Amino acid sequence: MLESYEVHLKEAAEFIRVHDDFLVVSHVQPDGDAAGSTFAAAFILKALGKRFTLINEGPIPEKFQFLGGDNPVVQYASQAPERNFAFVISVDCADFGRIGEVYQCFEHGAKLLNIDHHATNDLFGTVNLVRADAAATVEVLYDLAVTLGVEFTPELNDCIYTGLLTDTGGFRYSSTSPKVLQIAADLLGRGVKGHELAEKFLETMTISQVSLLRKGLSTLSFAHRNRVAWLSVTLDDLADTGASNDDMDGLVNYARNVEGVEVGMLFKEKQPGVVKVSLRSGGQADVAEIAKRFGGGGHVRAAGCTVSGSLKEAIDQVVKEVGKALS
Repeated sequence: MLESYEVHLKEAAEFIRVHDDFLVVSHVQPDGDAAGSTFAAAFILKALGKRFTLINEGPIPEKFQFLGGDNPVVQYASQAPERNFAFVISVDCADFGRIGEVYQCFEHGAKLLNIDHHATNDLFGTVNLVRADAAATVEVLYDLAVTLGVEFTPELNDCIYTGLLTDTGGFRYSSTSPKVLQIAADLLGRGVKGHELAEKFLETMTISQVSLLRKGLSTLSFAHRNRVAWLSVTLDDLADTGASNDDMDGLVNYARNVEGVEVGMLFKEKQPGVVKVSLRSGGQADVAEIAKRFGGGGHVRAAGCTVSGSLKEAIDQVVKEVGKALS
């Protein structure tokens, strides 16, 4: 594994050295790792004197935008570029579909560097730098930066630390390996203010987020001898609270963290007849496999999918499949 990873690191570094004028894209509805990875890629490319454009189907959550400094992210949905790109770097995308509509900016036959850490990644790139045992995609980008010999600037350091911090739940999840803590220690030694980033990304809640939490907790339900729990959020809930998709970050953990619960879920109504599902496992169930049954994917302990149908129909279908996995 390590030997092949080193080979792929060199291939990825060569891809970046040889080419120029990159399009950098992360997955739709980016989280801390996707945002941190997007901006980390930007700072790596800037250090090498490369031209690049950052893009996402929608907006980067406001709380993460400061990480990018003077590197804006184009929102494809509102300002699609009037050109296509021959060289693409995707970060934190488990499959090509996670790129969203941005794929329409790719030239025919575009070469793509796929940088990711999801076990369900289907290796859709021309070059694939995927390490499933990495805690976050920024961990892979840290290794790539070392391979490329770029300077670890304060901006790059904050991006990498943020991705590690958010994807490990504040260094609490089982993905928190010795290497993760070694990287974090290195970054802290370089001046990263870890406590400030933790306060901003893990502790602070908006009023709308608290209001949405109250509504979500009122829907808390259990099944399969209380080993499965879930919350749900409707479009009306979002409208009533003024909350955004960003405000649902971490809500699924309130179901998962109940004593005795092995799988916690959050059902989010995206539009009438379309429900997004977030799944979290305590380790007994592989939620990535469950998500794949509905066209989704992710990690053994954290995954997601989208289900067509009403909120009730989506809950009934997914809870049934989770029950099978636990039987």
